[in-house]
Amino acid sequence: METRRLRMLVELSRLGSMRAVADVLGTTTSTVSQQIAALADDMGTALTEPHGRLVRLTPAGRRLAEHAVTILSAVEAAHHDLAPGAEPTGTLRVAGFATAIRAHLLPIVTALATSHPRLRVLVREHEPAEALRLLAEDATDLALTYDYTLAPAAEDPVLRATALWTARWGLGVPAHADIREGTAAEVFARFAGQDWIVNSRDTADETVIRTLASMAGFTPRITHQADSLDLVRAMITAGLGVGLLPVGTVTLPAVRLVPLAAPDVELRAYAVARHGRLDWPALALVTDLLVRRSAPGAMLS
Repeated sequence: METRRLRMLVELSRLGSMRAVADVLGTTTSTVSQQIAALADDMGTALTEPHGRLVRLTPAGRRLAEHAVTILSAVEAAHHDLAPGAEPTGTLRVAGFATAIRAHLLPIVTALATSHPRLRVLVREHEPAEALRLLAEDATDLALTYDYTLAPAAEDPVLRATALWTARWGLGVPAHADIREGTAAEVFARFAGQDWIVNSRDTADETVIRTLASMAGFTPRITHQADSLDLVRAMITAGLGVGLLPVGTVTLPAVRLVPLAAPDVELRAYAVARHGRLDWPALALVTDLLVRRSAPGAMLS
């Protein structure tokens, strides 16, 4: 059902002649007649009937014209809400990893409750692969994701990724470990015989570990999995192995964080959305606020 045809029907109910409708809408009488006839075909019932030299709406036509007023008002309101520069309103669904939500998104949500009370943000915690799947299924509007310099995410032409922040990562090892500075491969080589801890819901850090281990000439024995960074720290404290951790964050006394360099290991965070949604004011606003909040060198916690 085309809104153009509904508008012609509303004008016909108001003006009473197709010629007058054509004049108001800047078209021809024959075009109006054809569009009203096509609308009648869509609805499966006659909408007009002869009335002298003119036509008038049938009872079904009058009823549809009443519905059309409501429909056209809703469409106009939607255009207004979605137009660039409009006041951000509605519900924005965000799926992202825990650190991005806790340190970056939640403060924004709190501020929006005052500055934009008609905008509601729904939050779901997911690792990047899960968040991107929800985005592909149209089950979320914005995905907060990450990759690593040694494990870059594949590009998707239907998505646009906006860079947020980067964070250096190092190797978390027992505090008593005998370790000296060196390249990332040299650091890894000293722990070739250890068990390794990786993320339980994403494979990017495992790719980094396997890449650096390969440069050091060994295959890592990946034994444990944990999604929480706090749990990774606790597992290292318990002597279960070693694993990647963000540099510059608070760690446990029994855990030592060894910087990795040559090559560096950096996590890169992104706000990802579908190209067709980029002008939606709610999405544009939250993405812009995330960019502003993501100061260079921001670290995970």
